[in-house]
Amino acid sequence: MNRSIIFYVLGKLVLAETAILALPLALSLAWSEASAPSFLLSVLLACATGLLLQRSGRFTEAPLTKRDGIAITGFGWILATALGMLPYVLGGYLSPLDAIFESISGFTGTGATVIGSLETLPRSLLFWRMMTHWFGGLGIIVIFIALLPQTGQSTIYMYNAETTTAGEGRMLPRLRDMTKVLFAMYVAFSLAAAAIYLLCGLSLWDAATHAMSTIGAGGFSTHDASAAHFQNVPFEVAMTFFMILAGGNFGLYYRVFSKGPSCLWKNTEFRWYIALIALGALLIAADLCLSMDFAPAEALRFASFQAGSLATTGFVSADFDLWPAFSKGILIALMISGGCAGGAAGGMKVARVVLLLKSACATVHQKLSPRQLEAVRMNGTIVPPEKIAATQVFFFLYIFFILLFALLLAADGLQVFDALTISITTLGNVGPAFGIAGATGTYAPLSDFVKSILCVEMLLGRLELFTLLAMATPDFWRLKGRW
Repeated sequence: MNRSIIFYVLGKLVLAETAILALPLALSLAWSEASAPSFLLSVLLACATGLLLQRSGRFTEAPLTKRDGIAITGFGWILATALGMLPYVLGGYLSPLDAIFESISGFTGTGATVIGSLETLPRSLLFWRMMTHWFGGLGIIVIFIALLPQTGQSTIYMYNAETTTAGEGRMLPRLRDMTKVLFAMYVAFSLAAAAIYLLCGLSLWDAATHAMSTIGAGGFSTHDASAAHFQNVPFEVAMTFFMILAGGNFGLYYRVFSKGPSCLWKNTEFRWYIALIALGALLIAADLCLSMDFAPAEALRFASFQAGSLATTGFVSADFDLWPAFSKGILIALMISGGCAGGAAGGMKVARVVLLLKSACATVHQKLSPRQLEAVRMNGTIVPPEKIAATQVFFFLYIFFILLFALLLAADGLQVFDALTISITTLGNVGPAFGIAGATGTYAPLSDFVKSILCVEMLLGRLELFTLLAMATPDFWRLKGRW
């Protein structure tokens, strides 16, 4: 492990976050808010940390190894969330544990909050919450590679340690060119969402902040009631569209831009992604009509919003805790499947769900016709057996950790259903669960033990399990290893 380059790159990452922290500082000064001293001190501490890390390391032309990439990504996320909590703590708004929970929830795009009353907070602090969503949604490392000068060769290992490998390959040969294109689309989608929200009647403040949270697939709001605060049907329709857009594959969108819209429907994962959300919305709407006497239009309005939201983002337009068990079951299934590989949403990723289903069908057919070779195809090409095996391992670990963390939460006294859905939603980086942390609740009543567990689970889910698991192995910490 090349400690010099790791410290150097981490220092640049922290200095980049310092610059980001300066934005809410400027707003707090412009608005003469009481949060200004806490942001100023946060900027100074972050800057000092970044400079110290840079002085402890040095830039070299030596290529990064896999272990270096994992170390930079893992420690980069830990440092970013640790520094991100400073404005909450230094301003006296949250305890240290609650602050780190809020920061991790923001950067990972989970959207779970421990804040009981958002309307009482300074706008600059609310803006910082939304910024954590926006910068974490596309990925701290992705934005870092796109905007800052190269810090050495083989940054692909940093990129792979942060992003999912379940989808298609890179859309451009050079990694930095690709991340620049991704970032440009991310900014364009954010501006488009803000403009549409303005046209729907939101103020500039609400439009900008909710656009950041939507495209970042986070779910934080500036209002306690989330999207339900506005009671604005055009806004809910627009938000549903942009939530689903944010959950799609940004690399696929680039192909649409360069080769035409036919790329969308040729993509297996995207077709399944849209089909799953649409089917889920229709089934929930039917269930609401039959079980709760909803009018069809009203049922479809709430069902489509929550189906799109819980598959991607985590905004709330209705108290789905009161919905029938069948509707809740569909929402849980959408939480688990999540969005597309290469998108801002969490979950298992639809590409993995499709691969698992197709490999299961192939196995069944193989049993019926042992001499016939059954190939699994995605986008018209045969999927290599090693990729199918990796997907199966990921699925096993994903379900294993959902159950493990649910058991730990239940051991602390939570109801089993509440514990299970909280585990699903935090590992999938969705946000709202059912019961104590449901649509109208927060994570504030949970114990310190549970909050600590969920902090680990949110990071584990955002980094696709393997990055943190690799860091937990003894071989990772050896000076010499097979990395």
